[in-house]
Amino acid sequence: MPKTYEVRTHGCQMNVHDSERLAGLLETAGYVDRLAVPAELRPDVADVVVFNTCAVRENADNKLYGNLGQLRPAKQRHPDMQIAVGGCMAQKDRELIVAKAPWVDVVFGTHNMGSLPVLLERARHNRTAQVEILEALETFPSTLPTRRESAYAAWVSISVGCNNTCTYCIVPSLRGTEEDRPPGDVLAEVSALVDQGVLEVTLLGQNVNTYGVQFGDRGAFATLLRDCGRIEGLERIRFTSPHPAAFTDDVIEAMAQTPAVAPSLHMPLQSGSDRVLSAMRRSYRSERFLSILDRVRAAIPDAAITTDLIVGFPGESEQDFAQTLEVVRAARFASAFTFQYSIRPGTPAATMPGQVPKEVVQERFDRLIAVQEEISWAGNRALEGRTVEVLVAPGEGRKDAATARMSGRARDNRLVHFALPEQVEPRERPRPGDCVEVAVTYGAPHHLVADSARSPEPVYALRRTRGGDAFAAAADHPVPGRPRVSLGMPAISAGPVGSRTPRAATVQPGS
Repeated sequence: MPKTYEVRTHGCQMNVHDSERLAGLLETAGYVDRLAVPAELRPDVADVVVFNTCAVRENADNKLYGNLGQLRPAKQRHPDMQIAVGGCMAQKDRELIVAKAPWVDVVFGTHNMGSLPVLLERARHNRTAQVEILEALETFPSTLPTRRESAYAAWVSISVGCNNTCTYCIVPSLRGTEEDRPPGDVLAEVSALVDQGVLEVTLLGQNVNTYGVQFGDRGAFATLLRDCGRIEGLERIRFTSPHPAAFTDDVIEAMAQTPAVAPSLHMPLQSGSDRVLSAMRRSYRSERFLSILDRVRAAIPDAAITTDLIVGFPGESEQDFAQTLEVVRAARFASAFTFQYSIRPGTPAATMPGQVPKEVVQERFDRLIAVQEEISWAGNRALEGRTVEVLVAPGEGRKDAATARMSGRARDNRLVHFALPEQVEPRERPRPGDCVEVAVTYGAPHHLVADSARSPEPVYALRRTRGGDAFAAAADHPVPGRPRVSLGMPAISAGPVGSRTPRAATVQPGS
């Protein structure tokens, strides 16, 4: 039986996409997803377990070493089993990981994911841990083989790294300064994905709206949105995350004038206090932030705007926190990702005076959650009776089996649980990747319910899509619904990082 693998992902969307590449590399090297092995033959633990780590989230260190400790007995029972640690924590801690967990076989960084199969083989041959960390990116990871998690939706990296110096964030020191992909390469990848049945792409970057800084084009991101929107068959374009300081009106115009760009925007606020924003080294203030939201809503009235918020940053006073609540109420976010500040060693904020006591942070965090939930609920209730288009997705509704519903995402990225008509035939059920139109019957704080298919005057329409066809075609994959490995994603000749001029991508024969 071929050797099996498992990739365990922690952290942001960038890490999720990186894990798709790690899976593609391992499958290209001959490994098989543990879940693809028939249940009666499936090993309890894979032959290779890869941790793609995060160094930003709270307790990232404890989570990693706890998970590694849980695998130690399996490693003792099966000495040929291999454990690899990659991602931001690996880039930061390096040899410390092997010192704390000497049963780890490979440690690799954010800049050399492509080395994983070779490092595993070297560790196996030499019977000693292999630690390889590069300080700078040599080629864009998008040229690596990729095993996508979805047949109809895909991540596309447009840049890596970050030029900002936020005092709470360790990402720039781990991912490096911003490196932009040539737009021709991005468009070639998106076109190839659409040819494979993808309906929705999410453009990824640590700061997507500074895209173009490397080749001197301040309008490059807006142009990229428009160019992606011209690709026939691409129905939804999303992006994450922009930075308020660099968010310009040409991007708003491109969003409003490009039908494929989804009416959703994730705009990280972090704090509503100008004093705290200054201490965070966030180069905007609350008034500018709210003015951006006003302009977005003027151009895209139905836009659902989400955000990130940090509670308890060093020196945050009760007055500062009150200002955050005031801005949150004014912003009317559809939802918010809220975090309690935690010390990240290596960041300027870690040594700042005025660290806020844990109990104070928790009390403020609870108040913020209550305010945002009230706002989210009001926004969702306002959608009751409205017809929405839902892109059907598996696994979005944990209670779907019990409620006899299916789930997916509206164009504004709200989660929708919808009912099917009574006694629907199996062949008439939507497939993941298909679209349905339904009317919202109830707005809950964190999702929408659409039972309109079962109402006295039913509102329900199913549209079969190429995305649904792609999902059905992938159903014979050992892990149903996952497309097979795309070699090169697609096999684009990316050239060296640091190229100063945008150029057309070269798509290799057979891609």
